[in-house]
Amino acid sequence: MTTQLILASTSKYRRQLLERLRVPFECVAPNVDERALQAKLPSAEPEQIARELARAKAEEVAARYPSAAVIGSDQVCTCDGQILGKPGTAELAIEQLQFLAGKTHRLITAVCVISGNEIEQLRDVTELKMRPLTQGEIERYVAADQPLDCAGSYKLECLGISLFESITSADHTAITGLPLALVAKVLRDLGWNVP
Repeated sequence: MTTQLILASTSKYRRQLLERLRVPFECVAPNVDERALQAKLPSAEPEQIARELARAKAEEVAARYPSAAVIGSDQVCTCDGQILGKPGTAELAIEQLQFLAGKTHRLITAVCVISGNEIEQLRDVTELKMRPLTQGEIERYVAADQPLDCAGSYKLECLGISLFESITSADHTAITGLPLALVAKVLRDLGWNVP
């Protein structure tokens, strides 16, 4: 495949996931104000928010690299009608985990792939049931994993798996930010050699 492949993201997690497919790509930061875009969608469902953010990221980078295939992705964590973003601080991570403890929440991962005039939008929804947690368990977990850049305040690929009773997902890589089974199919359809 001679077309350039770009991941419209600065996320180390998404970069590491896409590297697993062993296709050459580069990362380009999308110039998208996520908060401003989300503010324009105040009554939108979490799935629509994730979809709009993924598409905005892909479109912005595709406008700068029109001959490339561009992958944009976004993830929304939602529970009891609330959207939980990246906490940014240990205090907010602790608050998010206190809120999620003992409940089932959803991680909605949206992907938009733009290649020329083709636009493919994908989504994966994962349901996660967190076990009841003590304050001490929450504080020890946050100190250990530092999940400050993760929606929902946990890293399942690390110690965060110990926080859960059950996880229902069609593609576990979506939990980390990029559903590789879906992305691999789109890339094969576009001509990339993905086994």
